[in-house]
Amino acid sequence: MTYFILFLAILAEVIATTALKASDSFTKLGPSIVLVVGYAVAFYLLTIVMRSMPTGVTYAIWSGLGIVLISVFGYLFNSEKLDLAACIGMSLIVAGVVVINVFSKTVSH
Repeated sequence: MTYFILFLAILAEVIATTALKASDSFTKLGPSIVLVVGYAVAFYLLTIVMRSMPTGVTYAIWSGLGIVLISVFGYLFNSEKLDLAACIGMSLIVAGVVVINVFSKTVSH
């Protein structure tokens, strides 16, 4: 259940960050509301996750997968380009998250 809540936190953060660009520096009301609510939901869900998962591990997974998903959303919906170096770097981030989850004893499975 912890990982599901963490996934929801990541999804809320990705939606909020996508809305951040669409808000045009808070000049557009709809996207501005989405980003404030999205970040509030993301941080609330993170507090729930941190009851059973160490802060550092929670943040590593949340930020790492958030970076990758934001980049994918930007590529798909905002025509933002990803070069080979960006793809390799994000692959390393994902590899780090996998190493934490598979090999770390700090994460309860």
